[in-house]
Amino acid sequence: MRALLARDLRLAVRAGGGFGLGLAFFLIVTVLVPFGVGPQTALLTRIAPGVLWIGALLACLLSLDRILALDWEDGTLDLLATAPLPMEGIVSVKALAHWITTGLPLVLAAPLLGVLLNLAPGGFLWIIVSLAVGTPALSVIGTFGAALTIGLKRGGLLLSLLVLPLYVPTLIFGAEVARRGADGLGVGAPLMLLAGISLGAVALLPFASAAVLRINLR
Repeated sequence: MRALLARDLRLAVRAGGGFGLGLAFFLIVTVLVPFGVGPQTALLTRIAPGVLWIGALLACLLSLDRILALDWEDGTLDLLATAPLPMEGIVSVKALAHWITTGLPLVLAAPLLGVLLNLAPGGFLWIIVSLAVGTPALSVIGTFGAALTIGLKRGGLLLSLLVLPLYVPTLIFGAEVARRGADGLGVGAPLMLLAGISLGAVALLPFASAAVLRINLR
């Protein structure tokens, strides 16, 4: 499992779809929003949590088609299917590699980019917490979407259409945690719901993804 994780991390970086692309897109979104809404610090402070979450979600979306596509194209996925590792474990490792190369850098970069959006001082901790709790769900759900569309020509657009509706609850509760934290309000309820979504996705979706892959590999 560790060897597979290390391999996927190396491939994610070499293929150009890892943390570099996601961070670049996250930075572009953060820089362009102030130009679009104008230099109104009060407005930027109010929308900063939502903008940061939307940017992180779209940055995760950019690299979803690479989670399984490279292994499908070179035949590695067929070999992994015959390996003694369970398919559920393989899918979980793929999702973990995606989170490490995409989600984790976004979590670390969010406070720095929050400065550009004039994020309230109380919101820096909670934007880190909300992204750290919510981004694993984005990677696991994205892996499920990648399994559904694997082998399809130009499946990237279809993948986005399938995954985006599933991302909406995570976006709502993640942005609400950051917003309430920035306003000094209680974050217990949305944070628990966000954690429940991530835990439910991690517990259930690898089995669904593995089942879909078994069907596609027949």
